[in-house]
Amino acid sequence: MKRIFLLSFLVVFCLSGPSSALASRVPDARGAENRDYLNSVKITFLSWLSGSTKISYERAFPSLHQSGELCGSLISAGYDKYHNDPMGFTMRYGHKFFLPDHDGVSLMGLYLRPELMYSHYYYNSSKDGSRTLSNMGALLGTIGYQYVYRRFLADFWVGGGYAAGTPSETNYHHGFELWHWFGSENKHLAMSFSIRLGLCF
Repeated sequence: MKRIFLLSFLVVFCLSGPSSALASRVPDARGAENRDYLNSVKITFLSWLSGSTKISYERAFPSLHQSGELCGSLISAGYDKYHNDPMGFTMRYGHKFFLPDHDGVSLMGLYLRPELMYSHYYYNSSKDGSRTLSNMGALLGTIGYQYVYRRFLADFWVGGGYAAGTPSETNYHHGFELWHWFGSENKHLAMSFSIRLGLCF
């Protein structure tokens, strides 16, 4: 799984190419020019309150109306809401396919995003207090909208998919949650929804 994320990272930067490093300029509604930024750094809104700090980097491919996004998180850098002393990390790579009509702004618009995720952390079991491993991978499909105003960016999405591995007792894996609502559980059905805020450059 780690090799998949490394390969994804290399693909993102190979596709970006040196010629796309500079942001282009697009006219706004008044005819003035604004920069079309191709990069952004984001933090997942309120991630600290879920027990981890999540930071992501996104790179646009303007000619394709696509972007690649890498996100990493440190599990333990946040409020431990389950009080089980989690420690580990998550990694995720998502590839966004922007739908038409984003007004010439490469990082803005409605998008579809397939995403690979990996979550690895230890926590204190509620059964006997022993350190227990949660080791999960997931393949998700998400739909979202990303809004850009000057250099500021907001990204909203929701989605779901298939998960496999060793789940945690809480069903929460610091990036996705296994289905455990309405009196039913499914250890292979993963759900993801969040908001990211960031800056373009």
